[in-house]
Amino acid sequence: LAYKDKISEIKSYAKENNVPIILEDGIEFLTKYIVKNNINSVLEIGTAIGYSAIMMALANEKLTITTIERDEKRYLTVYVPDKEGTFPVLYMMDGQNVFFDEDATYGKSWGMYDYLVKNDVDLIVVAIDSSRGKNNERLFEYAPYDFVDYQYGLIKAEAKKFIKWLVSDLKSYVDGKYPVKGDREHTFIGGSSMGGLVSYYALMEHNDIFRCAACLSPSLWVANDKLVRLTKRASIKNDTVIYLDYGSKEAGNNKYAKRAKESFWNCIDVLKSRPINLNVHVIQGGEHNEASWEKRVPVFVEMFLRG
Repeated sequence: LAYKDKISEIKSYAKENNVPIILEDGIEFLTKYIVKNNINSVLEIGTAIGYSAIMMALANEKLTITTIERDEKRYLTVYVPDKEGTFPVLYMMDGQNVFFDEDATYGKSWGMYDYLVKNDVDLIVVAIDSSRGKNNERLFEYAPYDFVDYQYGLIKAEAKKFIKWLVSDLKSYVDGKYPVKGDREHTFIGGSSMGGLVSYYALMEHNDIFRCAACLSPSLWVANDKLVRLTKRASIKNDTVIYLDYGSKEAGNNKYAKRAKESFWNCIDVLKSRPINLNVHVIQGGEHNEASWEKRVPVFVEMFLRG
């Protein structure tokens, strides 16, 4: 009876504090549907106080429930060409920095909206905002492995969970709502810095989903030994395209810069032995910022669309 008491407590709390929860008829229908159809996975947008999630879990002990909380500062921004047809799709990290300067974290975006419109590019871009949390949540979200940052300390890896959500829940949503060519050949991913790292990781772990990845100034120094091992063992198809770069001015000459460069080339050395289309660039005068990354957009986009 303990769980029944807890549910009653939750319902009482919801009523007293004006927290909206699903009606009795609704939860009865939902739980019966889960049992009848042997549903094993549910995506819940907004969990509130957890009532519906608990009730669904009680209906099927094997059920996996993924909940996404609404965050006023995080959005999914999607660019769709203003024409008929279906189009390749590019998933971009740090989405707030992709299209418009007024939305960008540091006041400068990649200017991708202007590039796509002015050049009439047949490409859908799904820009996924990263966390702007004060506790370095972005680092956690984009980290494929635990690592120690010299400034912020221990960063616990959450990229596996994030990418799993992207390739399952988000991709299913995008494929169903927008005119995308959802097959592997036309599905790309990209980002810069930690966003470049998680794009690299996604390509290695989910090459069955992504054919191309743009990794600009990627933070490949994060657990580099593990990244190298991943690169060696990953099941990569021959038509895979990966773009990697860094700017000559972004690293400096300190010990961390030396480590970043060595880590970058450690991965490149392994990639050279893999049967893929590898594109590596050292951008003369390039810096670690959106203004510099913006200049590289046409290079990798045109590369991906050429096939």
